Amino acid sequence: METFFIRALQLILSLSILVVLHEFGHFTFARIFKVRVEKFYMFFNPNFSLVRAKKINGQWNFKFFSKNIPANERPKLDADGDVMHDKKGKPIMEQIPESELPEGDWRKYPESTEWGIGWLPLGGYCSISGMVDETKDISQLAAEPQPWEYRSRSVWQRLPIIIGGVLVNFILAMVIYSAVLFTWGQEYLPLKNAKYGLQFSQVMLDNGFKNGDNIVKIDGKPVEQRADVIEKLLIDGKQNITVSRGNELIDLTLPADFTQKILASKETDVVSIRFPFVIDEVSAGTPAEKAKLLAGDSIVGINGKQLYIYQDIVSELEASKNTQIQLNYARKGHYMQSAIQLNEDGKLGVKPTSGYNFLTTKRIEYGFFESIPAGIKLGWQTLTSYVKQFKLVFTKEGSKSLGGFGAIGKMFPKIWDWQVFWSMTALLSVILAFMNFLPIPALDGGYVLFLLYEMITRRKPNEKFLEYAQTAGMMLLFALLLYANGNDLFKAIFK
Repeated sequence: METFFIRALQLILSLSILVVLHEFGHFTFARIFKVRVEKFYMFFNPNFSLVRAKKINGQWNFKFFSKNIPANERPKLDADGDVMHDKKGKPIMEQIPESELPEGDWRKYPESTEWGIGWLPLGGYCSISGMVDETKDISQLAAEPQPWEYRSRSVWQRLPIIIGGVLVNFILAMVIYSAVLFTWGQEYLPLKNAKYGLQFSQVMLDNGFKNGDNIVKIDGKPVEQRADVIEKLLIDGKQNITVSRGNELIDLTLPADFTQKILASKETDVVSIRFPFVIDEVSAGTPAEKAKLLAGDSIVGINGKQLYIYQDIVSELEASKNTQIQLNYARKGHYMQSAIQLNEDGKLGVKPTSGYNFLTTKRIEYGFFESIPAGIKLGWQTLTSYVKQFKLVFTKEGSKSLGGFGAIGKMFPKIWDWQVFWSMTALLSVILAFMNFLPIPALDGGYVLFLLYEMITRRKPNEKFLEYAQTAGMMLLFALLLYANGNDLFKAIFK
């Protein structure tokens, strides 16, 4: 449960930073072009808000845990005092004159933005005056465009307001990457230094790989690190691989549907680094503690089998669960043996020493001015890689792998690590920028699409059409949200 809360807190903090800055991009360009921003909220606020603030006559006013202010509108009456209705029977609304609003009512000061924090931590929003979005519908835009509204601006001014959020997110990702490289540098394991070889998933084994192989080339080109292998095989679809096996170089050819086979298998650790099993920490009340194993012990065999690689030992333990085993290990140069009764999970109850302690990594340090171009390059590489990955969503197996907040949360570490947190935040910022730029109504890309239509035809799309498109886009997004989070729930219950 503690792990769940740590991951949830990291996810909420990361998304809060990204969404607020995304919306601030829209806000900034709106104010540059003198367009009013009615509300700016972190988190959503159905019915009530945790905090609301507004600057009135030079002074800030605050309200806590209060109901939301109703829209500044009322049903329009005809000459006889009856409510007027549109063709669908819906009441026609009109703005309430500011002179009729009571003193102290925040709606009397529409030129000032209402700032707030909602109670539903799933995002946030920026409500721009005169713009059809998720915060208002066409009935609230029935009057003629006003000078302070978004719809009264030229297409060249509306375009920056729309793309401001995406622009901020992408710039933010490059800034974070630069800061991460400057603060922590970059460290990775060159594949040539993986002296114990690589561990492969079952699908990889079925296609000719053997545990202990090392990947030397893909399509005739050397590969530097594990991340390159994943991208070239699963995303780029490369099929020709050269591996070193003992003293031999062996060429393998993967099938054209290899990526789909990996996705169908649900295997998460396709390629990993092999390393010795040395105990770093022994947990209380576990089989390891009962057998008096200590930190620093190196496991070298089970039931007479000579085993010293972590992955091989874990596999053997899994096959021996609920049985008593003879464990061989080395302690300070002496070989020892203990009988251990494994329980139903087949685990010793120890934390292994990181494999990188036994391998030579490569570390690159960045000065302040060096980190900036390196961060920009890393941002572009991340975007390019994600765009290439996105095509997998439209495949049968790729759609089944879609995940929601649960899947994103699991990308964060079980313990708080600021380097990983900021690296993950930068990645999510790239993803948020790309996803928001998709040409789907209700997303920024949908608005850009309509603006491009206006540039070409020199006429605005009908506002009623925009409302319908907005509704259709929101329905599509909610359907995707339900599907992705439903996948998470299904996996949590049945797998």
